[in-house]
Amino acid sequence: MLDLISHPADHVVAMKAGGVVTAHELQRAIDAIEVAKRAHPKVSLVVEIDALRFMTLTALLRDIGYGLTQLGDLEHYHRAAVVTDQEWVKQLAHLEERLFKAVEIRTFPKRDHVAAMAWAGELAKGDHESPEEDGYHGA
Repeated sequence: MLDLISHPADHVVAMKAGGVVTAHELQRAIDAIEVAKRAHPKVSLVVEIDALRFMTLTALLRDIGYGLTQLGDLEHYHRAAVVTDQEWVKQLAHLEERLFKAVEIRTFPKRDHVAAMAWAGELAKGDHESPEEDGYHGA
């Protein structure tokens, strides 16, 4: 199961995964990420993982394929909050943080879900300001 969950910030795509993730569920998450990337210069993610067992083979292949397409597009990502109490997921997130230095990845225990949502919603100054908001009004 992989479901999108709401987040108050438009630039954040939040989801919850557990049990078995299917390719259809994964595609909904990918589509949400792509919509956010078209609307915002920087996108953050919140992924809450609870008792994740595995992905179907089709979902795994789609996840790997999408991940590979994103390697040249990491400048569109700001932060990724991984909310889990599963140790293997935490270790995987730490490995990804070392591999993909352009994206700030942090793990949070499930009890700190609210803190993870707040952290993902924070923006570096200027990341989502329109030219009018930062005082620039054109040439």
